[in-house]
Amino acid sequence: MVSETVPNRIDGAGTAESDWNSWRYLRELPEVGLQSWRSAVIVAAHPDDEVLGVGGTMAMLAAKGVRLRLIAATDGEGSHPRCDPAVVGRTRIRESAAAFGALGIVGLDVIRLGLPDTRLAGREDELAAILRVHCADFDICLAPWESDAHADHEAAGRAARRACRVVLTYPVWMWHWARPADPAVPWQRAAQVPLPPAVAARKRTAIREFTSQLTDRTPAGGPVLPPDVIAHFTRQREVLLR
Repeated sequence: MVSETVPNRIDGAGTAESDWNSWRYLRELPEVGLQSWRSAVIVAAHPDDEVLGVGGTMAMLAAKGVRLRLIAATDGEGSHPRCDPAVVGRTRIRESAAAFGALGIVGLDVIRLGLPDTRLAGREDELAAILRVHCADFDICLAPWESDAHADHEAAGRAARRACRVVLTYPVWMWHWARPADPAVPWQRAAQVPLPPAVAARKRTAIREFTSQLTDRTPAGGPVLPPDVIAHFTRQREVLLR
């Protein structure tokens, strides 16, 4: 019997940002109330996930004096398989720090776990145990959506759900493979964080700091994050799933 390989939803042509922009429902999502948040821990599978998904939210929280912690599961060293992973990892960490500077986030408590990129699923129990310790005294946890179609994102999201009291998840690759009203997405659990123009502008600048992901050629022949993908993260809102 010949087994069929299920194609990864991340591969291939994605949904145009114009399709999302024209979907009225997205603009009418209820708003997330950030006013009562005193502390928030952000979980990221790779450097750049947190900036793409909730960079604007982080900037707004930081401006209000909310205590913030970032827990980065991996250093993203697997994004360019033909390059020295140690060099890639150091590059991505530098890019992440520069992005936080562009967002105006200072004094961020960063915990980098150094777990293996592309293999988080095999370390999910370990990650959940670590998160129980480092998320225990935070009001809110923001983590990758556990159905994002990227194995590392999904493992990080599941671990956060297991470890933290209150979890809101942020999609990343969902905007590529899903379509408006897609039944695979729990839209009834979705809410938005509107970004003031100045915050949205800072986020656009922060995203440009991830040079290795935007311009470096991969074995597939293009950047990890091409312009049509980046377009999903330069909106005037960020979306969280409750």
